[in-house]
Amino acid sequence: MSHGKKSGRSKVGQWISGIVIALLLAVSMVLIFNGPITNWLVKSYHPTITRSDVKKNQHAKVSYDFRSVNSLGLQTAAKARMNHKIKAIGLIAIPDIKMNLQIVNGVSDEDLALATGTLKPGQVMGTGNYAIAGHRMDEKDAMFSPLFWKSRVGQKIYLTDLDHVYEYTTTERKFIQATRVDVVDDVPGKKLVTLITCDATGDKRLMVRGKYVRSYTWKNAPKAALDGFSYKQKVEDLSKAN
Repeated sequence: MSHGKKSGRSKVGQWISGIVIALLLAVSMVLIFNGPITNWLVKSYHPTITRSDVKKNQHAKVSYDFRSVNSLGLQTAAKARMNHKIKAIGLIAIPDIKMNLQIVNGVSDEDLALATGTLKPGQVMGTGNYAIAGHRMDEKDAMFSPLFWKSRVGQKIYLTDLDHVYEYTTTERKFIQATRVDVVDDVPGKKLVTLITCDATGDKRLMVRGKYVRSYTWKNAPKAALDGFSYKQKVEDLSKAN
């Protein structure tokens, strides 16, 4: 074999090796930054929420099958940010843990990549058992992660449809089996809010529950609630609201 052929094959081998190394590096970088990028896509989503949009979105056709929801990864988060516009029906805020998120009807993968979702149809804030689900992320301040790391009994939970603000006090925080779908059911004679997210393993669920205290008009709501709703989120100027 001539020296030229050996040299040519050597260059081809080096070229192939270079491509393989580059591909391995690219895959490694994706794996390393998958979580941080996903967290950033989720945390940086803060579209303005308006009263007119909330009213329009109340009756959107959606799915309430939480068992069909997949874990949140980079592909779903990126797709949601690029192609999906959530239809918010309100906000949830827990000022003590600096958690503020938009609420949508239902629990599609795309919606839960960007917001929290209601777990049964016909829910009305301040009545029945208002049940909401959200993802727990790697970062402690993303989505429902603050529930996992910082929630405590006694903390205030606020819901709003931008007309009224509904105040609850946390009364229960416990881990439950993933099969406990009964916790979203209404409880006769009680007005509750029930928040559901995954535990650290994904095998169980964390349930945070609060009892209803009272409601306020937006203008008369506690400053802590209004500050909580405006933390991170962009809310229509409702300073002249009733």
